[in-house]
Amino acid sequence: MTGGERVFGSTFQVPLLSDELENRDLRWDMDDLDESRPIRLDDSRAITFESTTLGTRSRLSSFPRIAILSSAPPTPCGLATFTMALGSALQNQGVDVGVVRVLDATEVRPVSTLPVEAQWVANETSTLTPAIDALNRRDVVLLQHEYGLYGGPDGDSVLELLDGLCVPVIAILHTVLSRPTTNQRRVLNRVLGTVDGVVVMTRSAECRLRDVFELNDAAVRVIAHGAAVGLSPVPHLPEARPIILTWGLIGPGKGIEWAIDAMATLKDLSPSPVYVIAGRTHPKVLAHQGDVYRRSLERRVAAYGLEEMVVFDNTYRDLVSLNALIASASLVVLPYDSHDQATSGVLVDAIAAGRPVVATNFSHAAELLSSGAGVTVEHGDGRGLGQAIRRVLTEPDTAESMAVEAQRLAPSLDWNNVACQYRDFASELLLRTGAA
Repeated sequence: MTGGERVFGSTFQVPLLSDELENRDLRWDMDDLDESRPIRLDDSRAITFESTTLGTRSRLSSFPRIAILSSAPPTPCGLATFTMALGSALQNQGVDVGVVRVLDATEVRPVSTLPVEAQWVANETSTLTPAIDALNRRDVVLLQHEYGLYGGPDGDSVLELLDGLCVPVIAILHTVLSRPTTNQRRVLNRVLGTVDGVVVMTRSAECRLRDVFELNDAAVRVIAHGAAVGLSPVPHLPEARPIILTWGLIGPGKGIEWAIDAMATLKDLSPSPVYVIAGRTHPKVLAHQGDVYRRSLERRVAAYGLEEMVVFDNTYRDLVSLNALIASASLVVLPYDSHDQATSGVLVDAIAAGRPVVATNFSHAAELLSSGAGVTVEHGDGRGLGQAIRRVLTEPDTAESMAVEAQRLAPSLDWNNVACQYRDFASELLLRTGAA
């Protein structure tokens, strides 16, 4: 293993004496064991022992103790939302979860449903060692990876942190580029050469990862992006104006201009649809560019005379309010510019809510919508996008078949099912590395 060899220490196995787990083994680090104190069975899920050497009570559960390295609320971004949803679902499965929060600047530690055990602040070297120490106190680290999450060129500061870890690491790749720059390739290859496991969220991302990057010995799993399920769509009266919805943080690359172009082709429909663009400008975009992109969209709306058909909703929405908005939508539009987008939380949330989807042909949409839960169109084609939207709005059977297929897919995206796969992958790596 390159990029910092991790040695996990000596272990021995003790079989659990329970009907439920009779075929499973647990391991302890021998350095933590005081052989003068008895091992005892607490219950069917865990064995405990006392360590006078450490001066503390140690507990080993059949589930690994997991740390997630990521941004986290109140930071407004998709990675933060993903982390809280996955972490909460892991807790529901009985897993002990903590977060090491990645930040651009020092903040007061937030009140959170997950414990924030350390904060790693970009360009503040004094925060690196506490972050590493907090991660090493856990059994397994889930490392969220996006090039823009960490400091340095293409997020290369994460490499120094990885070199300091002595526990198994699973990298969760939210972006897998088909044409990375030389440095992007270097950074991700170093990550892949250091971690023990890798998660991608689509088969196409796995293929791209194997074709473009160097995997070495890391185990790879495809685990879908999770979503909250069970949202009931709001029935629409025939005379009600259909709602077309795009939501999420706004910035260049979202392709909303193409959806506005599409709306200009739908003026003849009666009742006329309303396109709701729900979301604030991405904070990093706002910091570097201001609201230039949003203002360009507003000018585009005015040029087409679409003021009565396009609504900008930049209010903050909590989960309940957002779910109500999604449930009210006749369809969801994802007009993204990127061809390489390996995962989209908005896409899985739309499918989990049983909403028909019209999207550009980015990789996650092409894969998830292939069975009929939506339709994809070419990138940057407002007219083609308009034709697809028109079909969904004017052909009830088409919209209904998409909604039915979305509802069929939804259970596989349930965060609880997704969390079980992460938990089991972490347990597998513990056994494989001998780190338990």
